[in-house]
Amino acid sequence: QVQLVESGGGLVQAGGSLRLSCAASGRTFSSYAMGWFRQAPGKEREFVSTISSSGSNTYYADAVKGRFTISRDNAKNTVYLQMNSLKPEDTAVYYCAGRQRRVVATNKYEYNYWGQGTQVTVSS
Repeated sequence: QVQLVESGGGLVQAGGSLRLSCAASGRTFSSYAMGWFRQAPGKEREFVSTISSSGSNTYYADAVKGRFTISRDNAKNTVYLQMNSLKPEDTAVYYCAGRQRRVVATNKYEYNYWGQGTQVTVSS
């Protein structure tokens, strides 16, 4: 079993930056691909970014490509999402997710574990 705890959310002005962290429990973190998803009020949870277990492969949603960067530190059991040039439309609850596979995935149904989410609010 893996537990995921996100942190780093908050209120930021448009154009600003935030760095989200997701700390994982358990000894199998390094064998799991990880992902970030977000959910705005009244909308479905959507894919943001994913990273393979080794960190060698990453993938981004078109809406965040070039602005967000996903990374991981397997020694610290942590995955990060660096968010730059934030826009009001990035406002959402951001969720960290883990899957029991090494390769990346963009479909939320392919993830086995979820964190509780962290709120990101971008003001205009």
